[in-house]
Amino acid sequence: MQIVKRIGVVLLWIAGPVFVFAGINNNDPYLVPLRGAGNCLLVAASAAAVLMLLRRDFLSRRGWSGRLLIVLWCLPLLGITVSRATLVLRERSILEAEPALARTLGQHFIVGYSSFDEVARLAERGLIAGVYVTRHNLAGRTADELKAEIAALQDKRRATGLPPLVVAADQEGGIVSHLALPLTRLPALASLAELSEDQQKAKAEEFGRIHGQELASLGINVNFAPVLDLRPEAKRNRLDFNTLISQRAISDDPAKVGTIASAYIRGLESAGIGATVKHFPGLGRVRADTHHFRADLDTPVDELEATDWRPFRDVLSTTNARLMVGHVAVSALDPGRPASHSKAVIDGLIRKRWNYQGIVMTDDLVMGAIYQHNVCTAVVEALNAGVDLLLVAYDGLQFYRLFACASDAAERNALDIAMLRASETRLRRARMVD
Repeated sequence: MQIVKRIGVVLLWIAGPVFVFAGINNNDPYLVPLRGAGNCLLVAASAAAVLMLLRRDFLSRRGWSGRLLIVLWCLPLLGITVSRATLVLRERSILEAEPALARTLGQHFIVGYSSFDEVARLAERGLIAGVYVTRHNLAGRTADELKAEIAALQDKRRATGLPPLVVAADQEGGIVSHLALPLTRLPALASLAELSEDQQKAKAEEFGRIHGQELASLGINVNFAPVLDLRPEAKRNRLDFNTLISQRAISDDPAKVGTIASAYIRGLESAGIGATVKHFPGLGRVRADTHHFRADLDTPVDELEATDWRPFRDVLSTTNARLMVGHVAVSALDPGRPASHSKAVIDGLIRKRWNYQGIVMTDDLVMGAIYQHNVCTAVVEALNAGVDLLLVAYDGLQFYRLFACASDAAERNALDIAMLRASETRLRRARMVD
């Protein structure tokens, strides 16, 4: 029995720091699964451990080590309390932001959401430009229920005299078909790469038309597709855990990618859906998955222009597509700084060298390549670089932190007013086109 008790004490010493970490970092995107019921279990387990230790008289019989163990198991409760209080205070501060500031900064944010009431408050106050809809918004619900929810959000928006919300989804086809079912699960565009050019165009446009009509029927007006990254040489990358670009890229041939993507976009646009090409500067040459790690693209610019970037330039020059910029650093232009908030890439290359004056948005800022570093710096640098929309998709609660970053920068006069005004003009122009 003594051995069992000792093992139990050892396990408490091992598990305690894990629970403390989870409590202190409760708001971290990596711990999203712990929210709700997970938090309740965390609190219950911590409280139960403290009560058990007190009942076994660890406070006095075990000396300093017993008291230290009790304190250790009190820390998860304290950590959760502090992290939740921080979030609540931040939410309250943002919701009470001065209306002009709210609308000036809010027009740059697209957020994922779980709570209708919460996102409706953000939409009504002009704190966001749009919402991102994905599979969890459909969980246990019908397409008609989601359609009604989106319509209700737009009604609330309209009642305040604000521009309609951007309502975006990720419906590429293949493994990224976040709203299928109930929408049609189409094959990936890569399935068209071996067809003749005429067949590629016809079939890709058909795919785009189907996606466009079905998304429009729900009230969605922007699709985060198609993917223009070139297919990697290696079919399997053990460091690519979530992006899985080898399964999503259309082809390793830039011409085929451009042909198929352009036709797909025509199909989307025929149904009134805006396309968003991604993930510039391209993921085909990098091995690290930016969902978790920083990644660098070390290829010379001239080579990238002739290969990886050719589909982006071709498609952006012939369509009204938006551009999503990923979190890969272009070493030849701005080493160590992800393209998503690099002025050298956004303003220097895309705006000035390519003369692209459409909408540029970031990939999800909750991804590890950004969030696990200085996310506030990324937000400010992205706006100052000329990025129009900041995406907060996976964990919508992080919006409050990111908006606070932008708000604090505005108070410090750290935002480039000229860049913000140019962005506002682009956003207004895009709404007129839509």
